[in-house]
Amino acid sequence: MKESLVNALDSIKEGKFVMVYDADGREEETDLVVPSFSVTPDKVRQLRQDAGGLICVTVPPETWKKLGQPYLQEVYKYASRKYPLLSAMKADDIPYDEISTFSLSVNHRDTFTGISDNDRALTISRFAKLAEDMRKLSSEDAMDKFGKKFRTPGHVFLLNATEGLVSERMGHTELTTALLTLADIYPSMTICEMLSSNGNSLTEQEAKTYGERMNIPLVEGGDIIDAWEEKYG
Repeated sequence: MKESLVNALDSIKEGKFVMVYDADGREEETDLVVPSFSVTPDKVRQLRQDAGGLICVTVPPETWKKLGQPYLQEVYKYASRKYPLLSAMKADDIPYDEISTFSLSVNHRDTFTGISDNDRALTISRFAKLAEDMRKLSSEDAMDKFGKKFRTPGHVFLLNATEGLVSERMGHTELTTALLTLADIYPSMTICEMLSSNGNSLTEQEAKTYGERMNIPLVEGGDIIDAWEEKYG
């Protein structure tokens, strides 16, 4: 296991930030990520200010399958029978992948608008706690409990990790879910794309420079995949 991956695993076990670069020839994007259970308002603020992309929360297959939580494209496909515009706008031309992992957007019912750092931190941390607790519940009880605690639409975007994880897809959703699984932590990661001051995605070298300044390790997707295949392949 590479030293960069060991350092990343040590950091996330402590609930700290790491950075994940997917791969050359894919998005070529670095995400600033942190385990969802450890999210605080200060961490949401750092994601918002230092990364700058869309703040999302990954959902492992065990959770979204138990909840019957759909991919957003499935919702649009069903709704397109009434709203044909949705059919015309289907995402069948993503330049770097075949599917989008976007699912529902949520707010915890104890939030106000849902968009503040405090509100998003509450939604994310409560989601991680409830989702882990739902491992003990039936699907029916899990859905009932989830519906009582969260509303949709909201300001936290959930991403359904594909069932095969990195053996099926190399997106940040799967890479970070695999990373947490390797660390033996409930596998929900809060992730945000890192953007440059020129308006483009942060290059890997720019991310490394940021990491050196902030003492945040960077791990490459290929190293996560190698460790996953070694342990589970």
